[in-house]
Amino acid sequence: MRLPLHPHPETPCPTVDAIMVEILRPAPGRLMLSYGIVGRVDAIRWPAPAAPARTDGLWRHTCCEAFLRDGRGDGYLELNLSPSTAWAAYRFDAYRTGMRPADDIAAPAIEILRDAGRVTLRATLTLGDLAMASADAPLRLGLSAVIEDTDGRRSFWALAHPPGQPDFHHADGFAAALPPCTA
Repeated sequence: MRLPLHPHPETPCPTVDAIMVEILRPAPGRLMLSYGIVGRVDAIRWPAPAAPARTDGLWRHTCCEAFLRDGRGDGYLELNLSPSTAWAAYRFDAYRTGMRPADDIAAPAIEILRDAGRVTLRATLTLGDLAMASADAPLRLGLSAVIEDTDGRRSFWALAHPPGQPDFHHADGFAAALPPCTA
């Protein structure tokens, strides 16, 4: 499944022409995300490469994100994937409440591919207990990205934006249904 992200109307980004996300669910408990960022990628502030590590505050700079809800209630999982290979995973009990580290999520494998006019972030994730509950059911999925340009301006990209300020946690952002695993 390939889905486009859209810039928030209040945060235009002249350096990025498009962001496409490819999603694969190859096996129970596994999710593969590939964010293709196309445009003047040399005008984007990219975090310096680092050893993969859980890191808070990744959304303050260029970062790709995924939000997953399995339909068992209002709770959801937030994943932050940095081009530096740093990452974070959080659980929420409901909209922006009950935030805590998602300790059952293992470090994702993050790979960065660079071509002329394109940077791709690929991440392979194991979903922990969310996978067990959702192996035979669709997941609601919100995909997003924060792009920081070399002047420090940030733009906020998502499948869908609710009215008002950018808010990736809003229920309207969970705009895709990822079918059950077929493996």
